Amino acid sequence: MRVLVVEDNVLLLESIVALLSDEYDVDSATNGDDALYMAEQDIYDVLILDVMLPGMDGFEVIQKLREKKVDTPVVFLTARDAVEDRVKGLNLGGDDYIVKPFQNQELKARLAAILRRSSPLTLDQSLRYKGIKIDTKRKQVTVNGELLAFTIKQYELLEYFIQNNDQILTREQIFDRIWGFDSETTIGIVEVYVHQLRKKLQKYHYDKDIHGSRDWVYVVR
Repeated sequence: MRVLVVEDNVLLLESIVALLSDEYDVDSATNGDDALYMAEQDIYDVLILDVMLPGMDGFEVIQKLREKKVDTPVVFLTARDAVEDRVKGLNLGGDDYIVKPFQNQELKARLAAILRRSSPLTLDQSLRYKGIKIDTKRKQVTVNGELLAFTIKQYELLEYFIQNNDQILTREQIFDRIWGFDSETTIGIVEVYVHQLRKKLQKYHYDKDIHGSRDWVYVVR
């Protein structure tokens, strides 16, 4: 699961990132313009979004995201406690609202609740696609009942594909989601790992389910 935290108070931002990093892959931004650009890539499972930001504020960010049909869940994080602000955030498409200061346990609990509501996981915490089953808790993959070994990035790539079954994913989206904006590797690594993944699934004929154009846009169906 990948989370984007947007907060202009650097100390608070670092605290939230440290709090969540043991459970999630966490990216961060300190202003509305960077937040909008990153969130527009549609690679995050949830956004934690401060309202008072340099440049465009959190309300403007979510409004532009929803206009672009990016429906990533958003938790607003702000010192404002006026009822009209909470209502405005929710009406613009926000999913929850936490007023600063807050307890760490509350933030983690609200985040987990939103992810449960928006996740395609089954009751046994697994993802399924035809004969492929992913145990997201143990990070294990079985195909037609047979346990397969995957590297971390191979596993993350397969999980991301199945989470977005029948959705078009650009090479840039895949790179940003799996390797991250600050990765020192190049975007060509996506092609390498897609090839590896297809090769692992070839025995079961699932390699043909991963489609890509010459522009390297992928879709699983």
